Amino acid sequence: MTSATIKDVARAANVSVASVSRAMNGGSGVTAETRQRIRAAAERLQYIPHAAARMLITRRTRTIGALLPDLYGEFFSELIRGIDLAARARGLHLLVSSSHDGVAEAAAAVRSMQGRVDGLLILSARVDAPFLRANLPVGLPAVLLNSSVESAEYSVLNVDNYTGACAMVRHLLEAGHSDVAFIAGPENNFDAQQRELGYRAAMKKYAPKAPLIIVPGDFTEESGGRAGRELLARKVRPRAVFAANDMMAVGCLYAFKEAGLDVPRDVALAGFDDIPIARYVTPALTTVRVRIVDLGRSALEQLADRIEGVDPSPASAQTLGCEIVVRDSCGTNFT
Repeated sequence: MTSATIKDVARAANVSVASVSRAMNGGSGVTAETRQRIRAAAERLQYIPHAAARMLITRRTRTIGALLPDLYGEFFSELIRGIDLAARARGLHLLVSSSHDGVAEAAAAVRSMQGRVDGLLILSARVDAPFLRANLPVGLPAVLLNSSVESAEYSVLNVDNYTGACAMVRHLLEAGHSDVAFIAGPENNFDAQQRELGYRAAMKKYAPKAPLIIVPGDFTEESGGRAGRELLARKVRPRAVFAANDMMAVGCLYAFKEAGLDVPRDVALAGFDDIPIARYVTPALTTVRVRIVDLGRSALEQLADRIEGVDPSPASAQTLGCEIVVRDSCGTNFT
């Protein structure tokens, strides 16, 4: 059985081909009654509009591109889920690519999406203002996530990493832990930088005599394990450890358990992000909650509004708040 064509739909609905095209593409010049008759005929004939032809008419692909540094891990799966939920609600498709945190890979990914997407969501530590000028076509709408870029052309949606980190350090100190070590994230990552600044500021304000203990990490579980073992090798073990993300906190927790320590009685532990696994490890992880799904949803909705011309306001930077989620790992009930 051959596929139905637009001419078949026009014949079945007793209208012109042009009327079918306008009705199927949301155009004007077709009455509500005629539009309903055309759609009923299309459904009956199982007619599927040709994507390339539709794009020529509407100049839209109905597809959004998302460039992320990685596709592995619970943070990115939750972020993609939020983006996808919002995209589906608007009848949009999603094209996802990873830059693997490299400039060349990010540029290649952006080039591969040109002509295939109506707008871009970008989360990458390597994407700065010169990169955007060099690689994004003029006029292509884009929304940047967790970025330090300040631009009149592109909207930015950030998480309040600094305030969240400050609040967590204060919580650990007020829980009775005399010092707090920090497992840092990647050096060039905006989130990691803001969270470390928050740690430093809170320690200076609430525990000025306590030492700053910062060990390197890269947001992976493995680096959290290495950091945990490094902290255990110190002459004086810190009373609490705050990891810049939950994956490192989980790795650190494993290292502590492997060494025979009891968390939180021997050492308290906290993370950042509140990925789904945080509540299921033992002990459940105290963390700074980022509403990751909402972050993805908000970014997609903001981009879609710009594409559709619903939001004509100048590009702006918005910050999403976060909150502390107290669970067993911080030792609040044991101090």
